Amino acid sequence: MKFTPEHEQIADTVRKFVAKEINPYIAQWEAAQEFPSHQVFKKLGDLGLLGLKYPTEYGGMALDFSYSMVMAEALGECNAGGVPMAIGVHTDMCTPALARFGSDELRREFLAPSIAGDMVGCLGVSEAGGGSDVAALKTTARRDGDDYLINGSKMWITNGMKADWCCLLANTSDGSPHKNKSMIVVPMDAPGITRQKIRKIGMDSSDTAQLFFDNVRVPRRNLIGQEGMGFMFQMMQFQEERLWGAAGSLRSLDRLIDQTIDYTRQRKTFGKSVLDNQVVHFRLAELRTEVEALRSLTYRAVEAYVSGKDVTKLASMAKLKCGRLSREVTDSCLQYWGGMGFTWDNPVSQAYRDSRLVSIGGGADEIMLGIICKLEGTLPGKAQG
Repeated sequence: MKFTPEHEQIADTVRKFVAKEINPYIAQWEAAQEFPSHQVFKKLGDLGLLGLKYPTEYGGMALDFSYSMVMAEALGECNAGGVPMAIGVHTDMCTPALARFGSDELRREFLAPSIAGDMVGCLGVSEAGGGSDVAALKTTARRDGDDYLINGSKMWITNGMKADWCCLLANTSDGSPHKNKSMIVVPMDAPGITRQKIRKIGMDSSDTAQLFFDNVRVPRRNLIGQEGMGFMFQMMQFQEERLWGAAGSLRSLDRLIDQTIDYTRQRKTFGKSVLDNQVVHFRLAELRTEVEALRSLTYRAVEAYVSGKDVTKLASMAKLKCGRLSREVTDSCLQYWGGMGFTWDNPVSQAYRDSRLVSIGGGADEIMLGIICKLEGTLPGKAQG
């Protein structure tokens, strides 16, 4: 990856925004189990940060995905994972298909105000009976004249309690599970929608909802692209989601190692600092090396993606490594904080709680392994090599 002055400028803007507009309020938002997303997103929109890769005619900056990666990494300066995740869902998970395949009318109605920070978006894919198994979703959108009638539910929806619109994946026919799905923009104030808040073990500042759709009527013009293409569109969105997640973990992992070095240097046991023990400083050096390896993998995948290559395998590898390394780093660092690491109001315990989601959301580790095996030709019954 070659970083331009524009990359550095965006990263610096994000870091300053986090320091001024997010970190001073994290404790308050974590306790409230939500943050004022409309207020925060509007400020981000005013800075031009919600549409870095989207067309200028809708308010974006028409930059490539590497700038989104830089923003994701800079958001790692946040003292909690919930707010960056909510921002990422809005910028890189619920909007890519709309920006790429939506009609001009649909993009002006929903993408432009999302880029401006006047609307909050969410992604409606996962369901209680099938999170990572996208093909198994049950929500339906049946034609009724010039409308769709939507019935079903969605689970674990980030931004779901506050969102103004949802990029919904639903079955629009009874055909093959990979060809019967469509993406539809659903205004969240439509009659028949019920939201129920979900309590989690981490990411508390990000509101998460279960959504229920009971004969929700949506104009057929809200279809993104063509009917039956929804599964493919979501697979494309997953690539950006997984790369965004990997990039978003890098700075937060580095900061956690930095904080652990500082703490273990100050903490004394048996007449010397904890950091002076070889087992501790060797382990921290090892973890730092692993983070740098993940950074290299992520940068390589982003560079390939920007150049138009298929990065399904690399993105899956980065997502897998990101989830597992996040668990490894937080667990190892927490151990060196001792009893302080097991207290609630502590950066390492915050990271320990928040990072556990990374191996589940956006495709569980096992799904990533399956994708990698398939592309390597190593699944049972497949030719080796």
